Order: sequence, then structure tokens, then C-alpha cells
Amino acid sequence: MVKTFSNLSRMSGRGAVCSWPSSISEIPGVTIANFLRAAMQSRLPEGEELEATDYYAKLYEKIELLGMDRSFTSRAVNEGFSGGEKKRTEILQLAMLEPKYAVLDETDSGLDIDALKTVAHGVNSLRGPDLGILLITHYQRLLNYIIPDHVHVMVAGRIVRSGRKELALELEERGYDWAREGAAEPAFTR
Repeated sequence: MVKTFSNLSRMSGRGAVCSWPSSISEIPGVTIANFLRAAMQSRLPEGEELEATDYYAKLYEKIELLGMDRSFTSRAVNEGFSGGEKKRTEILQLAMLEPKYAVLDETDSGLDIDALKTVAHGVNSLRGPDLGILLITHYQRLLNYIIPDHVHVMVAGRIVRSGRKELALELEERGYDWAREGAAEPAFTR
């Protein structure tokens, strides 16, 4: 657990945030607000302190931007959370840490339609020229709410198809078999 948090802190200090299914287990006794504050503090130069008033002003601004309830941040990290609540926490982390790049792996995994819309709203609220997002999904339904700039299909470690949103719609209609046809040998082998 600590190692995972440490790795995330180091990565966020370099301008990257990653999200993947079940990325962080429950952390009883550590509120989301304290978790995020520790992550932000870890990015500051040694000896510099994060001002509480500045931190909470930013936290409440991001919560409002994402359409979340302030009471959410007083809950312990992932303790008793649904899949949608875990994803909302990840999007709040993304909003607070303001990385240059974000890798969101299967962000739609396990979400009901309401949670999917909430997460998509959060991602769309954060989109812009200062944030590059690599959004990994196996299903087109997320792309009904987050319109991609580019779509790439990977097979065996190689990009075999590229296009716009229409490519995702074609995959939904035709499946992946046609995209695999003619794919070269894997780029990486063990």
C-alpha cells in the first residue's frame, strides 16, 4: 500500500497520473481530503508547506467542478466504496494533482450508467491543452460521453488501426476480429 502511494507520488511529481481497475485498496482512517493533501504536499519542494486554506479552496473548487458533494472527502479512502465512488475519487485525484498526462485504464469498468456519466463529466471538465489523456477502454459506450480526438486499436503490442470516433463505432458494430486481420507479430515478446 505505502509502496503504491509512494510510486504514485513520484509519478505525479513528474506530471503523470495513472488510473487502473482497483488501483488502491481501502485505507481505513485516512480521509480522501487527507490523502489528496499528502499527495499534493509530496509534490512540493522539500521544506515548503501546503497552506491549508489554499488547499481546501482548491479542493472545494474541484469538487464543485466535478459535481460532487463536499461530504465525500470526509470518507476514508475507498472504504466501502462502490466502483463508481472509486472512479470518482480517481477523477478528483486527477483534478487536484493537475498532471500533464493521465493514463485512465478501463475507467468505465464496473460502472452503472449514472456513475459512467459522472466520471465522463469529470474527465470532460478537465480536458484541455494542458492535459494529455490516454483513455483505455474495450467498449464504445464510454465514448458516447467522452468524445476522443483519436482512436487507436492495439493488437499484440502494436497499433493496427487508427482513426477518429467513427473507428470506435465500427469496432462496436463489427467486433475486433476484422481489426486483428493482418496484424504483424507482437512488438514485445517474453
